[in-house]
Amino acid sequence: MTGRSQSRVGATNDEEAAAKAAAVNADSGAPTIFDKIIAKEIPSTIVYEDEKVLAFQDVNPQAPVHVLIIPKLRDGLTMLGKAEARHGEILGHLLYTAKIVAEKEGILDGFRVVINNGPDACQSVYHLHLHVLGGRPMKWPPG
Repeated sequence: MTGRSQSRVGATNDEEAAAKAAAVNADSGAPTIFDKIIAKEIPSTIVYEDEKVLAFQDVNPQAPVHVLIIPKLRDGLTMLGKAEARHGEILGHLLYTAKIVAEKEGILDGFRVVINNGPDACQSVYHLHLHVLGGRPMKWPPG
């Protein structure tokens, strides 16, 4: 194995460990880092904001464009697997916001939207969020 391969494996193990640790308190109701970003207690580079959602640049980008989109009101949506029929409007608005973000970032002709759900998908913040990734060719399968 090359050093690069070993580093990637190490990073993957770190992500998996962080996801498992975060899952322990997933439904505690405690404020998440995203709640603190919404409250402007933690600075972020905002790409888009309206009354329902906030979109900001990821601090650990996995592509040249990597924006997170979150609902401002968590309302039990710690993960997509917790969605109920009453969440239909905000779920649609999150996806429409992904289109707006892609347009603003100049990647409308090629971008990916990712939602990690639970520890096996390496979800590390239990406040539903979409990753908008682009600015480079996206490989398939993704992971």
